[in-house]
Amino acid sequence: MTEKLYITWDEFHKDTKELCSKIKAKGQYNKIIAVSRGGLLPAGIVAYELNIRDTEVVNMSTYDGEKQRQQNCFEIKPAEVGIVDERTLVIDDLSDTGNTFNLLRQMFPKACFVSVYAKSKGKSYVDVFTREMPDSWIVFPWD
Repeated sequence: MTEKLYITWDEFHKDTKELCSKIKAKGQYNKIIAVSRGGLLPAGIVAYELNIRDTEVVNMSTYDGEKQRQQNCFEIKPAEVGIVDERTLVIDDLSDTGNTFNLLRQMFPKACFVSVYAKSKGKSYVDVFTREMPDSWIVFPWD
């Protein structure tokens, strides 16, 4: 994967607000778990748009720079996020291969999993996403 696709701040904000519309259509939620680091920014926007004040973070690392780690080498720091039920959103910026969401779904089986973007391999691992992306390296505005 050498081709890069650049996302602008305006594009990211528009796509995240569209994600909020899709989440609203799916149901009502009262808690967010952001997947650090990529999920922090969309989680903040979703929290404001949906007026959700209960927010937590789970720290997870699946890449070393641009190189993806093997699934058994992912770093997950245990998180004390309290009760996680069907009214909880787990948010990340991208579902690339789905490995992150697959592992988190095992930890939080009742939650609703959302991402702003999803690639073809990762889209089946999220319940809601805004836009399918090509199999390119996605460069976010904060990168």
